[in-house]
Amino acid sequence: MSPDYNFVRFRNFTELFTDEKVSAAFVNSIRYLIPIVVLCFVLGVGIALMVSKLPSALKGFAAVMFFIPYLTSGVSTSVMVKYLFSYNSAFSTFLRESFGLNINWLQSEWAFYIIILMIVWKMSGYYALFVLSGIESISEDVYEAAKLDGCTGIKKLLSITLPMITPTLTSVIVLAAGLSFQIFSEPFLLTGGGPMLSTTTWQLEIYNASFVRFRSGYGAAMAIANAVQIFVVIQAITWIMNRLNKKYGW
Repeated sequence: MSPDYNFVRFRNFTELFTDEKVSAAFVNSIRYLIPIVVLCFVLGVGIALMVSKLPSALKGFAAVMFFIPYLTSGVSTSVMVKYLFSYNSAFSTFLRESFGLNINWLQSEWAFYIIILMIVWKMSGYYALFVLSGIESISEDVYEAAKLDGCTGIKKLLSITLPMITPTLTSVIVLAAGLSFQIFSEPFLLTGGGPMLSTTTWQLEIYNASFVRFRSGYGAAMAIANAVQIFVVIQAITWIMNRLNKKYGW
């Protein structure tokens, strides 16, 4: 970024281990990972199962309606949520005046859960399309044979449907896991990483280091550390899912 630079060798990398912002980003990436993966998986499967039961004429329309949040700009969604949950918003004022609930949503522990709900709302319909495609590929003959053996309801879901689409579910879980390391717009616009770094992310801290504090070398070191964490986590998830796939003959 400048023709004049100072070669610092490994100082940027060693500084990562003592930077509280980096530590918070590392821990928060796991805190985001677990609920985002679980909720996107559950809702994605639920939406796909619901749409698959609809008449053929309505399936396409329903799938598009659930897909629309994914097409919505993360910036515009964050601005709307910020207006809704700001301290002086109509919603917050109503809660204070009617129920005595004095909550500063975006400056409290609730901010973390609001961001998770925003991401899950935005992405669940997208992942549901993957699951729906897998469900639609299962032959009706399989379900009819299972029905003759008394396999219905939740047992059919756990013993027939999910095992037969485990490769698709693997893709959904890996994509959702990768998403948890790429969160930027929501904390940037809603909380700035606060309160007390509880909502900060790798992407936000890389941006702040590189383009706010103008430490591009340190920002690059953060990006490399982020890439290493992503690689390790995705490899672990892939290993687990591959073992599950082999269990069901994939």
